This record gives sequence, C-alpha cells and structure tokens, in this order.
Amino acid sequence: MTDPKTLAARFPGDFLFGVATASFQIEGASKADGRKPSIWDAFSNMPGRVFGRHNGDVACDHYNRLEDDLDLIASLGVQAYRFSIAWPRIIPDGTGPVNEAGLDFYDRLVDGLKARNIKAFATLYHWDLPLTLAGDGGWTARSTAFAFQRYARTVIARLGDRLDAVATFNEPWCSVWLSHLYGIHAPGEKNMEAALHAMHVTNLAHGLGVAAVREERANLPVGIVINPMHVYPGSDSAADKAAAERAFDFHNGVFFGPIFKGAYPDSVLEALGARMPEVEAGDMAVISQKLDWWGVNYYTPMRVSDDATEGAEFPATKPAPFVSAAKTDIGWEIFPQALGDLIRTVNDRYDLPDCYITENGACYNMGVENGEVNDQPRLDYIAAHLTVTADLIAEGYPMKGYFAWSLMDNFEWAEGYRMRFGIVHVDYETQVRTIKKSGLWYRDLASAFPKGNYTAG
Repeated sequence: MTDPKTLAARFPGDFLFGVATASFQIEGASKADGRKPSIWDAFSNMPGRVFGRHNGDVACDHYNRLEDDLDLIASLGVQAYRFSIAWPRIIPDGTGPVNEAGLDFYDRLVDGLKARNIKAFATLYHWDLPLTLAGDGGWTARSTAFAFQRYARTVIARLGDRLDAVATFNEPWCSVWLSHLYGIHAPGEKNMEAALHAMHVTNLAHGLGVAAVREERANLPVGIVINPMHVYPGSDSAADKAAAERAFDFHNGVFFGPIFKGAYPDSVLEALGARMPEVEAGDMAVISQKLDWWGVNYYTPMRVSDDATEGAEFPATKPAPFVSAAKTDIGWEIFPQALGDLIRTVNDRYDLPDCYITENGACYNMGVENGEVNDQPRLDYIAAHLTVTADLIAEGYPMKGYFAWSLMDNFEWAEGYRMRFGIVHVDYETQVRTIKKSGLWYRDLASAFPKGNYTAG
C-alpha cells in the first residue's frame, strides 16, 4: 500500500487537498424551504430513466445534516471542500423571485466551512436546471444563458465575500452531449441540433457568468470545471488516428476552443456548423474571457476507432477495446497514465491557467463489515492518480490541488444509488456515515498539508 507520508513528500507544501460533492446528489429536501423541481427531479421520476426510479428527494439528507457533515469534512483533515449550489433553491423558477431561504442554507454552509478553516470552492451549475426553464427550451434556448448570468450575480453578491474560488459549470460535456445527444442524462434528448444549441448556449452562459462574478467580486478566482476526454486511437492506422483527432475536437475542442481560443474547432464547424445556432457578434469575446483557473475531472480514458459506415455522423467514431484489464465496479477502465497524457495534451494545445483536479475517484460498492469498509481498490486508484499528479508537478505543470470524488456515496445520476464513489460510506436507510479505508488513508495524506515547504522541490 502506498504510504501517505511518502506520497505527501512529493507535493509542494501549499498543494490543496479537498473533497467534492454536488447539490442534487447529496442534499435531498427537494421540496423544502421554497425549492422547486429541477430537470433531474422530473427525469428521475420518469420510468426507465434512472436505475430503480431512484430520485433525489432524500439522497444523503445533507440539507438537514449540514453541521454533522461539515464536522465529517473537518475530520478528514482536508483544506478545501468543493460543492455546488442548487439553482432551484436560489431562483426556483430560473427567473423571477429570489428565494432567501435557499441563500440562507448556503450562507450556513460557507460560514460553517470558514469556522472550520476549510476553503470554499463553489460550482454554480452542476446539472440541476430549474424545471421551469425547460418550458422555454432549457439549455437549447439563448434566454437561459442570461437567466444563468442573473443567478450567478445573485449568488456571488450574497456569498462571494467568503468563497475562495468559483466555477461556472461542472462538466459541460455531460450537460451538453450526454444530456442532449446521447439521452442518458436529463433532459434525455437524442438530437444533434438540440445538443449543438445547448453547446453554444452553455458556452455563452459560462462567459456571461464569468462577467457576473467579476462585476460582483473582482478578486474572486473564477474558472470552469471540464471533463476532457483523453482520446487514444484504437490502432496505429491512419483512419483511427484521424478518428481520434475528430473525437478530440468534438468532445473537448467545442469547450476548450471557445473558452481558451475564442473559436470552435474548424472540423466541427465544417461538419456541423450549418446545424448550430447563430453565433452572434460578441459571443466569442464573452466566452473567451481570461480565467483564473480551470478544473479537470478525470476517471477513465476514451478509446476510439474510425466508423467507416457510410453517412456516419461526425465525429464518426466507435468505441475501441480497453487496453487495461482493470475496471471499477461501474465498468470504467483504470488507466492512470491517461491523466498525465491528458494534462500534457491540453496544455500543449491551449494556453491554460492554473489547474485543480476537481474530481477523481473510483466506483467500488463494498459495504460495511464489522464497522469498517475495506475499499483497498479505491485507495489504490486514488494513490495511483496522485502519483501521476506529482509527476506532472515535477514536470512543471501548474497543478494546484486535488479533490477526491466523492466525500460520500450519493445519487449517481442515471445509476441511482447502486454505484458508490464515496470515501465515506452512506447507509441510505439510516443515513449513518462510515469513513472507508480510503477515507482514513486520504485523511492521513491531507493532514500533512499545508506544510512548511511551500515550493515544489
């Protein structure tokens, strides 16, 4: 087993160790204190969408267990907590009246973090769009970008004085492609035009959100959290290599390009531009405002081969076989070196600011036995990816922190509660929390920070 002290010695003294969650996945209290439904409330209550028709009504009951959960975070020795804010709690209809009770909850959360000397990393959008906005087209409607701008301004005006960093969006790949093209996440669309509209509206909303944050609190570090795919070609053939390039543009370039270069990839515009919404004058300048940081969420690589089927829609790829036999319980290939390859690749292609690993972790479904959870494979997974992170720092990449996904087992979107990513086990019947073996190891690692050596040696 990797010794936490040995691993800790490889990181600069001010490297940030944290844990991460998202509002819909843990809060519950879906009808409490003025909150109205999100698209995920509707989606998860429809048959056939989420495993077992599980929903977020109770989740981890974090809304009602806030103080205990903040104590739990503090007990893990971490310096930072990444959480998301539920738009349906703040502006329940997406537009219109602001719900003070919703802001009060996040006031208590942020104040509780400050009282425990834990940094607050807030995400403004982690997929729980107010359901009312779906009536206007949701993320396919340009008006939603301006609704998001007002929501961002509302949150930062209230909380921004106590936040340490804020992200506009979490994983736009999921809320665009997985939600509007592949139909796996809410709202469950399978339509390229809808997805392309959602893509541009999301990018615009990000830019408008950045502007709103800076207008309210100019010195608050603002960024975005992306889950870029590290794309490996299925073979050395020219066709597969070309397919991997198309996949990179489609899965990564449509977000990195506008945000960090002010342009969509040429290949995407050539193939799909006619089906995109109008990119209005000034949009790209708004989207490409300079960021203070960015977050990378990484779990598994993408492997693709060329799809030579006549008429195959861009990017015209199909999945290629895994290279590693090791998989997590959700079926994802374990391949830590892809994290390093990914960071090198995106930094080579774009001028990127400081980077935090805002999510990394593994799904293993071990239960409690004799009061303990022996999730050694998760511990090994985290240690392997932190080892890659230390390698990147040694190479000079500006990796500033690592947030384990997740603080605790929670609602895993389309998988419901059957897949567990937490370093803390949750018994959903009793809501009892049990720190897993991985969590105890992570505590020992995080507790070494901040340490006296504030330079990467």
